[in-house]
This record gives sequence, C-alpha cells and structure tokens, in this order.
Amino acid sequence: MKEPAAKPLKFYVNGEWRTSTLRRQVFNPFQSAAVEEVCHATAKDISEAIGAAASAFHDLRRLPASERAHILKQMAAEVEARRDEFARLITNETGKPISFSRAEVSRAIMTLTTSSEEAKRLEGNVLPLDVLPEYADRFAITRRFPIGVVSAITPFNFPLNLVAHKVGPALACGNPVVLKPSSSAPGVSLLLADVAAKTTLPKGAFNVVPCMGSEAEQLITDKRVKLISFTGSPVVGWGIKARAGKKRVVLELGGNAAVIICADANLDYALQRTLLGAFGNAGQSCIAVQRIYVHESIAGPVTEKFVKLARSLATGDPLNERTVVGPMIDEQAAERVEDWIRQAVNAGAEVLCGGTREKAVLEPTVLKGVPPDAAVSCQEVFAPVVTIDTFTEFKDAVDRVNDSPFGLQTGIFTNSMADIFYAFRELEVGGVIVNDASSFRADHMPYGGVKDSGFGREGVRYAIEEMTELKLLALNFT
Repeated sequence: MKEPAAKPLKFYVNGEWRTSTLRRQVFNPFQSAAVEEVCHATAKDISEAIGAAASAFHDLRRLPASERAHILKQMAAEVEARRDEFARLITNETGKPISFSRAEVSRAIMTLTTSSEEAKRLEGNVLPLDVLPEYADRFAITRRFPIGVVSAITPFNFPLNLVAHKVGPALACGNPVVLKPSSSAPGVSLLLADVAAKTTLPKGAFNVVPCMGSEAEQLITDKRVKLISFTGSPVVGWGIKARAGKKRVVLELGGNAAVIICADANLDYALQRTLLGAFGNAGQSCIAVQRIYVHESIAGPVTEKFVKLARSLATGDPLNERTVVGPMIDEQAAERVEDWIRQAVNAGAEVLCGGTREKAVLEPTVLKGVPPDAAVSCQEVFAPVVTIDTFTEFKDAVDRVNDSPFGLQTGIFTNSMADIFYAFRELEVGGVIVNDASSFRADHMPYGGVKDSGFGREGVRYAIEEMTELKLLALNFT
C-alpha cells in the first residue's frame, strides 16, 4: 500500500490548526491508494470547538451585514483562485470524475456568492395592527435573528458544495459553525477552513473537526448546539433527530428518484438528461435517477436508445477528461449494489446492460422487469443503476412514483400543462422538475424532501430561514 507523502492534515478549532494522535488514512477509490492522512479531533477537541463557536456567536451576530457579506465574498474569491486545487482534491478523495469535480467547485463558488448576497437581504416586514379600533395607534415589525451554534454534518458525494450549503447560509445570518465532514473526504473541508482563515471571520466562527460518526455524539447532544444540519442516509438522519432533543434539525436524506417520460416529450433531450442524471458521479446523489417510467407507445425505441447510450459512456479513471462514470466511494459499496442486482435478477429482472464491476467501478446498469419490492427499486441504490418500466396513463405513473418511502424530487418530460399541474398537485415530493431529470438542482432554489427523504429546506435563502428565529416588535404610540 502506498503511504501518503505529506504530513498528516491538521484540523481547525478556534482559529488554530491542531493535531492529535488519532489519525485515519483517506483512500483514492479508483487506485485504492492512500492519498492523505488526517488527524481526528478528540472528544475534548470537539467540546472545545463547540465552546469556541458559542463564544464567537456574540461577535458574529453583531457583525454588520456588509461585513458578513464581505467575508463570504472573500471566501468565494479564494475558492475561485484555488479551483484547480479543490477539483483535484475532490477527485482524489472521492473518485468523482474531474469534469464533475470542476463543476462542483463552480457550484460552491456560486453558493458562497449567493450567501454573500443574501447576508444583505435579511429583511423583515411591517405588520399593521390597527385591524381593531382599539389598536389604531399600533403597528409591528418583524426581523430574523440568528439562533446560535450550527452543527453541520456532511457526506462524501459533494464534499465542497454541500459544505458550502451549510456554512454559507449560517455565516450569512450570523451563526457560527462546527463542521464534521465525511470521513471519506475530509481534506476538502479542511481546505475550505484554510480559505476561511484568510478572511476577517471572527475567531471560532468556523471549526472543522474530522472524526468518525461514532465520535461525533457531542455535535448532536451538546446543549450549546442550537441547530443540526445533516445530509446523509435516512437511518443516520432519523437517529440524529431522535437524540437531538429540543434542537432544530434539518435533514436532507435519501431518495430513489424517478423520471416520467411522456409520448410528447423531446425524446433526444429527455434521454440525454436522464442518462446524465442516472449515471453521472456514478449515481451517488440523493436525486440521481433510479426509476424510469416511459409511456408504452414509445417504450421500445426509447429503451433501446437509452441502453445504447448507457453502453457508450466512458467509465473508469476519474482523472480522464472523458470519464462520466468513475468509481463508487469504495469497493464495499460496489459489492453491495452488485448483490442487489443479483437479487433483482433472481426475482425475474432482466439486465439490459452493465451489471458487472471492476473493483469499485460498477458499469452503468439498466434493469427491466424489476419487481417493485426489489431493493434496486424501493430502496436508495446510490449507484449507476436504473430500472425502466412502462405506463399507460399519466396518473398511473404518478401513483407508482408515490409508491415509495422517499419523496425528494421527480423529473417529468412532457409539454402537457394538464399533466404538469396534476403532477405538481399529486406527487409526494419536495420538487417537481419539468423537462429535466430529477437530478436538476440550482443552488439558490429550495431543496429538500418529504417522507423518509427528510424535512426542512436548503438553498441559501431557505436555509437561512431554518437557521434564524423570527422576532416581533409591537409598537404602541398612544
């Protein structure tokens, strides 16, 4: 095994870089080689990080909006200046194809920039109270105030942008952050801490504490933490909520997202977008396309062309500019999905393409005739695997999408306004995406799900609403 050449990466607490004897190697999923060694925060370090954030809250919440906006603008500019460094690190840690890593860096820059702009738009309302004669000389104003320390727990699949979606809004409204990054990709968050350290952010306002999930209990139970923002698996997320007590909790969890392709769709466009939504980043996204429903009148040629396109995708080395499907996060994840495919085939499914793997690289896989209770259909596969089926009536397709414990986003390809508004009214999801795949996300739009997909919303402005308290000032001028 190749050892990392650099010294162990330190973590960031109260404006200082720290080391510890607790260390963990991070492996490149494609090469199975160690790319770095990271010092893990101890229980004492985590407690001190929470304490530093709680102390920083006094100063951060009193910073003028212009200063908070300036800090976030500085962070966005520094990420821009180091975009190649960030992109290569994302690929080395997660196996994400380099072109997708560059796109993630661009999105993170936009998320931080939007956070900077929203820091200047923390507006309130004037509320007339003279609805009764005795309140003739009264009115009220409302304003949002930060709530305190935010505990942010993030996954490996978007190790920069999903961090930016928690850190940016929190700092924009005056909340300090203690971040636990994914154990599979902690270096990206530490690089962002280095970015923050170059700004005028108050000491202790941003802390990064790499650790295993079992070591992070304080981030959930400590009374000094006021909000937990978690992105990850449903099992872990709901467990966090159960232990969080009176804290606010925002959960962005899993999904088995669907796409409905109607007969009137622009089929070439629909197939290209669905292909990328299913197999980009090896399908490791909560809103990746997992289930495809095609109108029966076009099912034959659509399925044939989709399979042909899937077979043509470049797979393997994530540093190859052409690669679309790189490795999954580790070989164990690929083995799990390989077993799920085998279970589906044993239950009567047909493999139209793919189904094989080389270490952590799973070939783009299309399955037909999958029983609805098979794991690759009803659970979150989080892999480059899709099922394809037909429907006759649009209502039936909507019902089948809803027949799921998840409800994050659904893509619909149609030009029928009647079907679009029917779907908007009836689909049990957080977002309905028309004429694009379920994987579409603009970083300023509200994003989140229902059912086992979680609750609360991200998207900078909407995350700020979760992270602030609405306060009323009622005035009497009698």
